[in-house]
Amino acid sequence: MTRDQRPAPTDLAIVDDLPAGDEAKILSALKAHNNVMLGPTDRRNLAIPLRNEAGEVDGGLVGYTGRGWLCVEMLYIPERWRGQGLAGRLLQMAEDEARARGCTGAYIDTANPQARRAYQRQGYEIFGTLENFLGDFHITWMKKQL
Repeated sequence: MTRDQRPAPTDLAIVDDLPAGDEAKILSALKAHNNVMLGPTDRRNLAIPLRNEAGEVDGGLVGYTGRGWLCVEMLYIPERWRGQGLAGRLLQMAEDEARARGCTGAYIDTANPQARRAYQRQGYEIFGTLENFLGDFHITWMKKQL
């Protein structure tokens, strides 16, 4: 043990929910550590909402750009609008914005085989798979050079 280290806590416990603010403390500490290791982040949120006739959000794309990458966290097209190329249009819009922000790559994951095929049509390549996630479902991680 170096002189800066102290004994690790021994009263460890699994909890279902953290008290208010504790998750934020962990995230804050992790971000501070990452900033030391990787340099300050340039993370910026990115969203493209799909609005219905009443102007309410029914779907869309949510993600962020940072450290040279676009991360698509969610992409949802309501059933009534599927098959019209909206997923491709949303991805293209997000990728164009990511390029404008200096990104050189994009990544996304899915457990939906139909979505996986749609992403492949947009030029995304599989780089990892978690098989049998939920029975026959697999989580697939995909990336694309921008």
